[in-house]
Amino acid sequence: MKKIALLSIFTFAVIISASAQEAATGAVIEFEEKSKDFGDITQGDKVSHTFTLTNSGSAPLIISNVAATCGCTVPKWPKEPIAPGETAQVQVSFNSAGKMGKQNSVVRIYSNASEPIEKISLISNVLPKSN
Repeated sequence: MKKIALLSIFTFAVIISASAQEAATGAVIEFEEKSKDFGDITQGDKVSHTFTLTNSGSAPLIISNVAATCGCTVPKWPKEPIAPGETAQVQVSFNSAGKMGKQNSVVRIYSNASEPIEKISLISNVLPKSN
């Protein structure tokens, strides 16, 4: 009975290991940082940040789309495949015109990576203009 239990545990461990190796193949996105907090900014200010990513997988990374939560946030991203081991940048700009208070501008990155949707964000606290 103990041999069957040990055999079952060993088989389970081998399956888990094989699944982990399979998940590691293909493209994998790794960001240096996933958010940038600008703190207090004045209404009407425009801020931007460049997020650096690395394809730590074994296949070319293809970013198919990058979508912002509102028109106040504009992303720019590489249209060409990113080779394994290479880095690339996603630039995100936020226009605070018409905004007030705490803002969290989320950008979704759609790709062929093992995690097909990644999120990055710009955070700020928009204060009223002083006269």
